[in-house]
Amino acid sequence: MTESIRRSGEYEHPQGDGQAPAADSVQSADQQRASAPVNPEWPPPPPYIPAQPFAAGPGAHGGQGATGGGGTAVFPAVPAGPSHASGSRKRARGPLALLAAVAIASAVVGGGTAFAFQELTGTDTVASSTTTNVVASSQRGSIAAIAKAVTPSVVEINATLDNGTSTGSGVVVTSDGEVVTNNHVIAGASSIKVRTSDGTSYTAQVVGTDSSKDLALIKLRDASGLKAAVLGDSDGLTVGDQVVAIGSPEGLTGTVTSGIVSALHRDVTVSTNENQGQQGGGGGWPFQFGGRQFNGDTGSSTTTYQAIQTDASLNPGNSGGALIDASGNIVGINSAMYSATQASDSSSAGSVGLGFAIPINTVNSDLATLRSGSQS
Repeated sequence: MTESIRRSGEYEHPQGDGQAPAADSVQSADQQRASAPVNPEWPPPPPYIPAQPFAAGPGAHGGQGATGGGGTAVFPAVPAGPSHASGSRKRARGPLALLAAVAIASAVVGGGTAFAFQELTGTDTVASSTTTNVVASSQRGSIAAIAKAVTPSVVEINATLDNGTSTGSGVVVTSDGEVVTNNHVIAGASSIKVRTSDGTSYTAQVVGTDSSKDLALIKLRDASGLKAAVLGDSDGLTVGDQVVAIGSPEGLTGTVTSGIVSALHRDVTVSTNENQGQQGGGGGWPFQFGGRQFNGDTGSSTTTYQAIQTDASLNPGNSGGALIDASGNIVGINSAMYSATQASDSSSAGSVGLGFAIPINTVNSDLATLRSGSQS
């Protein structure tokens, strides 16, 4: 018994099995294709076979992959693994590209947006060189514009001491009433009262102190909606840069003076003994510079820090106030002033253009410790 086998894909001749189609029929088909009109606007056929299944109908002709016989030509599926991996890489580019764009925007806009980027990325560090134009760039360096923008962020502080009173200044760092000032302004205080630039009065309590840096953080009770100052980058200062000082000398709230950065990294030595107090209650704190004593005796318990020297006029009561750059950023906390007299009553001494301020980067590095309630 002979078994008749036809291979899959062979053409079936209408007049018998296993025979090829008649030559005249193939010629007729070729002639028919040659005579078919060609639209010049049609795109040329692709140089490869589309990578998806297609049905080859009866009488399909020419082209690669035609199997004839009405069968279905199935192309190998693309392996799932590489395809998915590639897709994951592509999807990963989206968030990374977004974060890169946010980083660029943060660098352009400044510190506030940089903080938003910090929260977005989950990092704990913001570049200290980031600063913000508190005043419009067209008004950069305008003392009037700087005073208008920053004065609401500077307060007057009056502390009641065992041996009198102390008058100084402070800088608002949060809208709910955190204020940075000098430790010597509030050292030994039994009560603290604070007045803002609009005349509103608050009572305050000490949160933390650091006598080694002459810094303190106080908190106003029941305060909200205050204008927080923008803390800048004191490392970016150069000698000759314009600066503005705002404070409350002799209780004159919101007094504005201006000058330049006279020198950097001046070693200033101040007392850490709260019993040393304010000489005469005028806010002038005794300090040492160049081996000499100014504004009274600093006593035996002292600490030394590197200060910004400025010729902006500072007087008793400016201690704890703001030293501001040309863009309106706080770059220092005013802390000491040179007195031309050795009189014990420093309130009788006026400014001679030698003032000192704690760099704001020192303040930034100490804020977490102050907020923790450290009393040192």
